[in-house]
Amino acid sequence: MANTNKPLESKSNIRPMELWGLSVIDDGKAIPSAQRIHRKCSHGGSFDKTSNEDPVGGINKDTRNSNHGFLHQEAADLALDATLELLEDIRVAVGDMNFLRLMGLSQSSPLCFVIDTTSSMSDDIAAVREATLRIIDSRTGTLAEPSLYILVPFNDTGFGPLLRTADPDDFKASINRLTAMEGGDNPELSLSGLRLALSAAPPASNIFIFTDAPAKDITLTNAVTALIESTKSVVTFMLTDVFPARRRRRRQSDSQNPLTRSLTQAQTELYRDLAQASGGQTIEVSKLDLTQATAVIEDLSANAVVTVFQATVDPGRRDNFPFAIDASITNIIIYITGVQASLTFRLTSSTGVSQNSSEPSGPLATFSTVGNLRQISLNSTNDTGMWEISVNSSSPYIVKITGGNVTLLVTLTGSDSATVTNVTLFDSSSMSEINGSVQSLGSNDYLVRFREVPAGDFVVRLVCEDGGSTSKTASDRFQRQSTTQLRTSSLSVTAQANSSNIEPGSSLSFPFTVSSSESGTFSLQVSNDRSYDTTAPNSVTIASGGGGEANGTVTLTVPTSAASGTDVTVTIEVENAAATEMNFAVLRFSVVTQATDISSPVCQVVNTTGICPAASSLCATTQWEFIANLTDGINGTGIVTMSLRQGNGTLNTSMEVGPGGENVTVITYSSSCCSQSVEVAAVDGVGNVGRCVGQARVMTTPAPNTTTTTPTTTPNMTTVPTSPAATTTPAVTDSTGGRKLNIYSLVVSIMVSFIWKHK
Repeated sequence: MANTNKPLESKSNIRPMELWGLSVIDDGKAIPSAQRIHRKCSHGGSFDKTSNEDPVGGINKDTRNSNHGFLHQEAADLALDATLELLEDIRVAVGDMNFLRLMGLSQSSPLCFVIDTTSSMSDDIAAVREATLRIIDSRTGTLAEPSLYILVPFNDTGFGPLLRTADPDDFKASINRLTAMEGGDNPELSLSGLRLALSAAPPASNIFIFTDAPAKDITLTNAVTALIESTKSVVTFMLTDVFPARRRRRRQSDSQNPLTRSLTQAQTELYRDLAQASGGQTIEVSKLDLTQATAVIEDLSANAVVTVFQATVDPGRRDNFPFAIDASITNIIIYITGVQASLTFRLTSSTGVSQNSSEPSGPLATFSTVGNLRQISLNSTNDTGMWEISVNSSSPYIVKITGGNVTLLVTLTGSDSATVTNVTLFDSSSMSEINGSVQSLGSNDYLVRFREVPAGDFVVRLVCEDGGSTSKTASDRFQRQSTTQLRTSSLSVTAQANSSNIEPGSSLSFPFTVSSSESGTFSLQVSNDRSYDTTAPNSVTIASGGGGEANGTVTLTVPTSAASGTDVTVTIEVENAAATEMNFAVLRFSVVTQATDISSPVCQVVNTTGICPAASSLCATTQWEFIANLTDGINGTGIVTMSLRQGNGTLNTSMEVGPGGENVTVITYSSSCCSQSVEVAAVDGVGNVGRCVGQARVMTTPAPNTTTTTPTTTPNMTTVPTSPAATTTPAVTDSTGGRKLNIYSLVVSIMVSFIWKHK
């Protein structure tokens, strides 16, 4: 952040502190920037002893209770303006789409594929390519366009590289470049590819993994499970050629006719467990039917898809599954995965209308069967209330019901009339549930207490009531269920680093603590998704009477070749000696090269010519021109991008060499007097933003029919990186207007916290 080259105009003795929207009061005395950048300003007042140290003074922007509280509003407004300007600088530097992702704002989900690229997968890659083109072409330019595209290839010898892009054409080109290559042994590094995708994808992403081979890296199972639970992402496995009996893979030298591999049911067990833990599915089809099965990707990756109900039945049996449909849900789809030859179902609506599995198209729904997947799409209906699906199968199966338009998060937002009436912990394996005691804390926050929790995996199920309705019927209630499974553990591991940034070629050490209600030795495994070097103990021991804790240190070393901006995810896994308890901690770091360029590009106004008429009706008959020089200095990283932020005229640029050898970008802006303001933003190589702002001169009296052009020179030098105060001259101003981003959405979100007291 650079210093301004001219004094800032102020209506009081408040001076802007050029550090992240802070302000100081200095009794009218300017504070040298050499002092300002070393300390933040104080709150001021008689009890603030630091206000007598440099920078002297201070003002409390939080309240008006200090002895200079009469300046509170001006200081608060100045801090707000500076914060808005900082956010605007970031938006200019990274672009609108990247800025929205930085703020966590998106109206759509990312599209994430993890693909096996060994020779037997050529048909699968072609099916993925076709599905990708369908999704991208149908959604580009709409609100449903994916916010991010992620691709991770893998085979039996390696995985990656990771592609993470917001450009659909870049993603399509990468998909088209995928080729199936002959592999070595049959198992593949599928979990390594999945771990890389989970580390790179935003939380709550839908990830699709395609393979026809078992996992070679099963030692990563706990690390992948930890990432699934921490990111709340849903993983769906698309498995091809799964057979009841495993055929021995044969080799054939003729690469034109590679033999198809096959998976046994036992080998798919790991994939099924991971899918179930994430709330996803394991879809098993032949290669010939894969193109038809990929249609499920379009359904599950659509916007605002929520899980209404999900249950796993193992071993198979006949069971009834009630679920609630409310008026806010549309596009309801029921997925049943399992051996379809022995599976039947009966669907019953809230009004008593029924349809069974012998009717592919009936009064309630239409369904199709591909491989082990049966997809039942409900017809458009107004029949809200309690529905039921009865399933009968001798083999294990999973029932999942999804709907659209509402997002489930245990803080209830988006409605002033809805209230939480019941929260349960649901164990889908035993079909049992535990009711909670719901206490309203106000502001749509709820505290839910339970007498106990299930011993195994469970999900949170929520029932709410719309208090805005005058009738209290079943149709006024709605139900939601979390996708990711939860479980309790008497074993925990926590870790916290002093910094989330690490420089290339350096190491970062951070402590961790293992806690357990039992004593003994606990195995420890530390891994990261970049294969950087880590050192950590292989185990820790909690001694009897030792307070139930053991401590250790992890050291992460980043190679000098690591690129600045790379992210790395470290997973710490801990397990007891009996292998009955496991827990994890996940930390994320960014590789950042130390910045040496902290100065924004500097603007020097060269000339403003033209006088605009006072009468707006004559604006089109007169032109004005603005010329300025932009430079990043002799030691700067150089101006990388230029953009016209305000103005409807024509912007031209040219390059010159300044007297000190620095590169100078000359900007020339010309416009009719119908557009009398211009703002040009320049971004240097490390993201510092500078602005040139110009204003046309306007005659104070109505202009005659003929236009007179008078050149005006304003040689002022201005730096526009952070100052929110306005300084004006007849030809140039460095004040900028804040921009507000309004995004409206109606969400029902659940955040659940459990506080466990170990005896």
